Amino acid sequence: MSRWEPNARERLLDAALDLFGERGYDSVTVAEIAERAGLTKRTFFRHFTDKREVLFAGQEPLSRIFAETIADAPASATPIEAVAAALAAATAALGPQRRERARQVRTVVAGHTDLRERELLKLATLRAAMAGALRERGVPDPAATLAAEIGGLAFSTAFSRWVAPANDQDFPTLTAESLAELMAATATLG
Repeated sequence: MSRWEPNARERLLDAALDLFGERGYDSVTVAEIAERAGLTKRTFFRHFTDKREVLFAGQEPLSRIFAETIADAPASATPIEAVAAALAAATAALGPQRRERARQVRTVVAGHTDLRERELLKLATLRAAMAGALRERGVPDPAATLAAEIGGLAFSTAFSRWVAPANDQDFPTLTAESLAELMAATATLG
């Protein structure tokens, strides 16, 4: 194996998901993932802290996109408009080519309590990034926290719909629809 291999991260992701699908998450080791990808364990650990992180790759860039887009929103944007812009920016890159991988990840995560807990922690990190960016824009609490929670719920709802087998809509459309549904629902609360 050479010192540098192109697309190492993607190859590790693909290898891990293939192995998890074939043998189950618990029975797969980091060494086996690296071997399947044609890489070394050392290369694996350059990209991921552990095999759980393979399933949650991309959370840090999403948090950054959320925070940066909210920060860059026009000064006249309401908190929810800034969140809507962040959701649109974050989901634009999640096209149909990523849907099958997302479905595989969802299947593995659904079968393990510790992975579901990790997923909730990652989603909390995304909401915290949005809330922090809103606060930096001068949005006070509880409005900043509420807008971020609604944004996080819209993201989660859209993701669940996006990976559903019968779905043919793209992620950005589903996210916008989910946000609109949630905003309509908040209007009925009194």
